[in-house]
Amino acid sequence: MIFAFAVAPVVLVTLLIGLRGVAAMRTTSDFLVASRQVSPLLNSAAVSGEYLSAASFLGVAGLVVKDGIGSLWYPVGFTAGYIAMLVLVAAPMRRSGALTVPDFAEARLASPALRRVAAVVILVIGGLYLVPQFRTAGLVLSAVSGTPYWVGVVIAGAGVAITLALGGMKAATYVQAFQFFLKLVLFIVPAIWLLAMVGPGVRTEAVHPVEFTRFERDIQVNFRVGVTMDVAEPTPVRISGQDVLLEPGPWQIGENTTVTFPAGAPVPRVQGQALLGGEGWQRPLLDLRQAGYPLLGTWALLVSLMLGTMGLPHVLMRFHTSPDGRAARRTAALTVGLLSMFYLFPGIYGVLGRVLVPHLYLNGATDTAVVALPAQVDQGAVGTAFTGLLTAGAFAAFLATSLGLVLVVSGAISYDLLPGGLGALRIAVFGAAATVVLLALVAIRLDAGVLVTWGFTVAASTFCPLLVLGIWWSRLTLAGAMTGVLAGLLGSAGAIAVTLFGPPLHGWVAILVAQPAPWTVPLAFLTTIGVSLRGRPPAWAHAAMLRLHLDEDRPVRTGPDAVRDLHSTRATRRSSAVRRITGRLVRR
Repeated sequence: MIFAFAVAPVVLVTLLIGLRGVAAMRTTSDFLVASRQVSPLLNSAAVSGEYLSAASFLGVAGLVVKDGIGSLWYPVGFTAGYIAMLVLVAAPMRRSGALTVPDFAEARLASPALRRVAAVVILVIGGLYLVPQFRTAGLVLSAVSGTPYWVGVVIAGAGVAITLALGGMKAATYVQAFQFFLKLVLFIVPAIWLLAMVGPGVRTEAVHPVEFTRFERDIQVNFRVGVTMDVAEPTPVRISGQDVLLEPGPWQIGENTTVTFPAGAPVPRVQGQALLGGEGWQRPLLDLRQAGYPLLGTWALLVSLMLGTMGLPHVLMRFHTSPDGRAARRTAALTVGLLSMFYLFPGIYGVLGRVLVPHLYLNGATDTAVVALPAQVDQGAVGTAFTGLLTAGAFAAFLATSLGLVLVVSGAISYDLLPGGLGALRIAVFGAAATVVLLALVAIRLDAGVLVTWGFTVAASTFCPLLVLGIWWSRLTLAGAMTGVLAGLLGSAGAIAVTLFGPPLHGWVAILVAQPAPWTVPLAFLTTIGVSLRGRPPAWAHAAMLRLHLDEDRPVRTGPDAVRDLHSTRATRRSSAVRRITGRLVRR
């Protein structure tokens, strides 16, 4: 019922809009950057639709349910990153004439090797960002319709691959712009309805929450993965249809097990996590991994999100679709306003979810809190309808973000690593989507917000230093750029690997390993600057810089012949100055 009402129309409309781009797609440029003819308003809507991923539509509210009010720093970081991008990156990236970030790296430093390294970085960022989109698609569809987890994952992957193969960037642009406004409406209207429907008691507890220690009603929890529950007192439960008395102590709950807790039963601790609510939940800072250093955790998150936004390859590719640098800058400015409207509402879903569906933290399904709320307020047709609307908005979020990510990953494979034509790009689209589907099927245990934040961390540690220094520092050398990108990649990826597979860590060390941006970003910047200062930039470096900062109607060559272009530019400037002075003397 929910699939037919909510998911199927979104997927169908996505495919139909994708057909719009077929006639306009003739070359690689058409496929990757829509022939650079996208207007600022349409582009900003597409950027916003692409940027508002599962982590925004569902993940922020789920993090508020689980970790507290401090999780609202996530949308602050998401939006503030665009201000930095507006000032430092947007227009110069468009003026570079590149189609992708690796394309920019080679154009700036004339190095095919750096281009290949940048393409590998894109694959890492794309994997970390794409897997939670498909994972959450499976979780949401499973939560609202009872289908197996893999169904939603495969539907999301198939919809994205077919749409991109049909129409490339042109199709993605129209789909993402449409889905942004769809998500905006489907997020705001149910939020207003929920606030109007809940009673004053719920609103009071949402503002002044208490610790979630006992179930207020019979609650059924579906554990899709195995967990360890620590029971503090004898608790009668029903496990897969059989009555069981849980004695105090740890209990292993197998995967795909349904446990029903009666009203008044104590809430167990799962995987050693603290119970929800209480004083810490209301703290306006984010205590990552419950390490006891909330200020450090908040700063670590903000550094990752703000600087990582400047390095997200699927967002940067959007600026290449603008007609010129001015249009790229206008696109970034409009995007800040559109994102700000959307991010007014995740907090509402989060605080209501903390009161109405706190039990979702037991099975790690807090990402589905948004779509679970309407049924808690109205179990009739109206509640079902709003559940369908939110599910449609969630799938729009998955598809819009995944379109841009799969496009940039396929471009890295078939344009930067293994250059090919339009046919190779289409094959890479299906290959990338299939790979991510397989990864998402085994990533059900991982938190969507954590994975997306790691994608930002890798982007902040690699592409942010490369782009900022490549655009604004003429002394950047190939050796400096290469070592800086590798240092940032190895540092951030190594910290993520330790978090996933290493021993448990505690205190501030746990924060800086789980969220390493505060030290990997300075490491990458300092490495790049230090190595560059020991070498000599190429003679045409100044000309390459001029190309990034002059208007597009002033062609500037780069490479070995660019020195003559630089001398010509300087001569033109001197001539212009002489004409201005002569004109003033004549007027006098």
